[in-house]
Amino acid sequence: MTGTAELIVESGELRLWTERAGNPNDPTVLLVMGTAAQGIGWPDELVEVLVAGGRQVIRYDHRDTGRSSCVDFAAHPYALADLAADAAAVLDGHGVAAAHVVGASLGGAIGQWLAVHRPERVLTLTAMMTGPMGHSAGPAWARAMAGQAPDPADLPPPAPRFLAHLAQRAALPQGTREECVAASLETWRVLNGEVLPFDEPAAHRFVEASFDRTGDHGAALNHDLAGRRMTGDRLVPLSSIKAPTLVVHGTEDPLRPLPHGRALAGEIPHSRFRSIPGMGHTLFSPGLPRQIGDIIREHIA
Repeated sequence: MTGTAELIVESGELRLWTERAGNPNDPTVLLVMGTAAQGIGWPDELVEVLVAGGRQVIRYDHRDTGRSSCVDFAAHPYALADLAADAAAVLDGHGVAAAHVVGASLGGAIGQWLAVHRPERVLTLTAMMTGPMGHSAGPAWARAMAGQAPDPADLPPPAPRFLAHLAQRAALPQGTREECVAASLETWRVLNGEVLPFDEPAAHRFVEASFDRTGDHGAALNHDLAGRRMTGDRLVPLSSIKAPTLVVHGTEDPLRPLPHGRALAGEIPHSRFRSIPGMGHTLFSPGLPRQIGDIIREHIA
């Protein structure tokens, strides 16, 4: 992708890798990736759609991923609020007062946090593949892992195929680059779901680049620890969100089934909900990045 510029910004003592595409005088779209995923997880095709629509686009590596700083989580644990502070620091580093915030999975929860606690920074919110930031998925996961039936009063756990994959992956050798790449590629294949075709070449390029861009391949696991910390700031009613909000969710999401997206939309009274037939918990399907880019472009217009 041409016309991009990289910039390292500071968030407290951390250094975060960022990349901007498009005209810096255009309104800004901030792309926020999910758990353990680097900024390059946002496909170039999606970025190009937004730039062509008259927006500058910023994507970045979370702390503990890619070319950004890593943290000793045991000594300095962090939570969703800290990841949201990183997102705000990215905007500050680029001199952007407010942006159209687009978050996927954990990034969607970060977007919610900003829209609730830093509303002046959020022009619009697009939350993809995510659920309410105040919902704890732990009990549903625990029941599923124990072979118990889902609690009908709770949001559903991940699909059995995904849970089985996690157990299988834990037993795989991952000592070499090739082994790590193969294991990660299989994870993205399962997350893609079984309806839309899986763009294996694109996923393979992403997995290889992600491996090569990071110096600490275990640090990204800290995102799971941070995501489980249900601090009080996550429990603020989402009805307080004033930014125009779009919730996008795949009908075949194996990690966060469709009811998670519907629940999020239900907690934001003025939001719009858009289900994507066949989409799982990735953007690795031919044509999907441009389709999602068009949906985002329409919303932020």
